[in-house]
Amino acid sequence: MRRIVIVGASLAGLRAAQALRAEGFRGTLTLVGAEPHLPYDRPPLSKRQLTDAARPEDGDLPIPPDLDATWLLGTPAEALDPVARTVRLADGRELDYDGLVIATGAAARTHPAGHVPDGVHTLRGRDDATALRTELRAGRRITVVGGGFLGSEIAAAARGRGLDVTLVVSTAQPLARLVGEQVGAYVAELHRGAGIALVTHRTALGFTGNPALTQVVLSDGDTIDGELAVLALGAEPNTGWLAGSGLLVAGGVACDPCLRVLHENGASLPNVVAAGDVAMWPHPLADGASIALGHWSNAAEQAAAAARTLLRRDDARPFTAVPSFWSDLHGSTLRAVGLPALADEHRVARYDLLGRKLEVTYHRAGHLVGAVTVGRPGRLAAYRRILTEELLQAA
Repeated sequence: MRRIVIVGASLAGLRAAQALRAEGFRGTLTLVGAEPHLPYDRPPLSKRQLTDAARPEDGDLPIPPDLDATWLLGTPAEALDPVARTVRLADGRELDYDGLVIATGAAARTHPAGHVPDGVHTLRGRDDATALRTELRAGRRITVVGGGFLGSEIAAAARGRGLDVTLVVSTAQPLARLVGEQVGAYVAELHRGAGIALVTHRTALGFTGNPALTQVVLSDGDTIDGELAVLALGAEPNTGWLAGSGLLVAGGVACDPCLRVLHENGASLPNVVAAGDVAMWPHPLADGASIALGHWSNAAEQAAAAARTLLRRDDARPFTAVPSFWSDLHGSTLRAVGLPALADEHRVARYDLLGRKLEVTYHRAGHLVGAVTVGRPGRLAAYRRILTEELLQAA
């Protein structure tokens, strides 16, 4: 290969570029990014970047001086022709490639309401975090809609800056769909202990105020007063630019076990791979079902694996890393490994809110598929080893 294009200039794109160079690729390397920024870390956006002490540049990812790459930033990809092997950019330029890495990530899911007034935010990129941070002033009222990790982290950060915070959750507990009721109950008590009001079994139906927000209207007709709201409703993979390309797109870019992108006819494309939030691939812990993961560790590890697959066509290996993620909430760090959301059984080994200790394991058909801990790093490492051994046996 002489020319490799990476569409997506965030963590996955950067790690893919580094891996390509480490694997010996000496050809032309071009990274295309929709944002005007060089790669930066996204996890701090809902944590440190919302605090008084943080600076946007603190999240910059280091770029090796010998990467020797061309950066085309602030110009998203608009179309792909895998037959002609070209990527068309929004400004009309076309890039030829011998190999392609799709790492376009995901965008914040927006609200279906027709009227979204000023003061309603989403958080996905650096500019979103900067805009939201300027609004987080002590004494203001903020409603966070969405009980996943992002919503919980934003609520915790806002409360830490002295705002009056309400967290609206569609389930009985925050995080319930992701890590179950037990961990959800633990996190709910952390929120309440910090002074956050929880509204459960409801979501946002719409908003009042023109031009500025005055109320969030809930699905049961109740309202929450306030001049600020954040929607943390999940993410949508950035796949719109692939329309008409013939690639199989279903909840993300469909890949084979080695991260080669699939055509609509089911065939793997040997010169196109995908990595990060946008990639859907079959995972052994999910019994071979295709999944997409929006975790930092997955983006970094998967990008390196995709780069190896692109260069080593005859020696490609399935990507089977153990997923892991973390969340900082009210001074506690929740850490997880595996795929807890797939479990049909949860086992609580430790639940100590006062001592900030938690240990829950997740099982599917009797087999360990995940674990979540707070203040138990040694136990989490043990569960990671077990999951790693299971993946090696499955391979």
